[in-house]
Amino acid sequence: MTMYGSFPGSRPRRLRTSPVMRRMVAETRLHPADFILPAFVREGISEPVPISAMPGVVQHTRDSLKKAAAEAVAAGISGIMLFGVPEESKKDALGTPGTDPDGILQVALRDVRAEVGDELLVMSDLCLDETTDHGHCGVLDELGRVDNDATLERYAEMAQVQADAGAHVVGPSGMMDGQIGVVRDALDQIGREDVAILAYSVKYASAFFGPFREAVGSSLTGDRKTYQQDPANARESMRELALDLEEGADMVMVKPAGPYLDILAKVAEVSDVPVAAYQISGEYSMIEAAAEKGWIDRDKAIFEALTGIKRAGAQNILTYWAVEAAQKLR
Repeated sequence: MTMYGSFPGSRPRRLRTSPVMRRMVAETRLHPADFILPAFVREGISEPVPISAMPGVVQHTRDSLKKAAAEAVAAGISGIMLFGVPEESKKDALGTPGTDPDGILQVALRDVRAEVGDELLVMSDLCLDETTDHGHCGVLDELGRVDNDATLERYAEMAQVQADAGAHVVGPSGMMDGQIGVVRDALDQIGREDVAILAYSVKYASAFFGPFREAVGSSLTGDRKTYQQDPANARESMRELALDLEEGADMVMVKPAGPYLDILAKVAEVSDVPVAAYQISGEYSMIEAAAEKGWIDRDKAIFEALTGIKRAGAQNILTYWAVEAAQKLR
């Protein structure tokens, strides 16, 4: 007869007996430096505008954005990724505000660099969707399709004006073939070899982007399935990753994060550059909505989701909770 205590000899529960024990043996740890804050700045407003689909997130004025950047520095996070929202009347088929030195994103980049200098990595979204009247991430041809190569020419211009405005890092997010090589060449041509590229290497055509469209005042009708990836596919993510690395990406990203942890793990396993993941608007809003209903513990759900993303292999996480999470970790 086996007496209690003599079997089993291996008891994993011994390492879960107390908070201090669990903390000591934790395999994954979050740190404020892991986080990057996505932030929206809108032209022509005098007060921050709440985003109804993203409780707690706003479209910033230039002044409130500077305050948010200073708060991010104080919290110890690594970066801020800026998205510009121009006045509707300024949008056009080519996304002209995206290459106008006085466009809202370029103005905001200068503002934030003046506010925080090099204490925070100032990053810029390099895409046309916020600035086009059709809402697509590129230039359309005569049949209404996104013209890959014509779009690359616009991306090259955007990269140069964003670098001139003070971006430490540019984030090409449009999923155009060849975009990383074109952006790298454009930056090098103006002597900005120091500006890094965070490649949106793996970006899926996801339903979880829904709240983001309100955040950037999107004019999109239809979808982006001809250039963003099919959620059913995994192998093509590795192909996209290989191409971006070959073209000179300094960092790579998987977006969305939570629904694609398997892809994130695959990317992290083979990438020889830092890997980021973007916890997108729908991921954020689901937790906030469920917490508001009292269905889940908000703080515990936030940190569980963030831990899962890091555990899957993300070195950095773009999250709308960046500052809040960092403050609670300090």
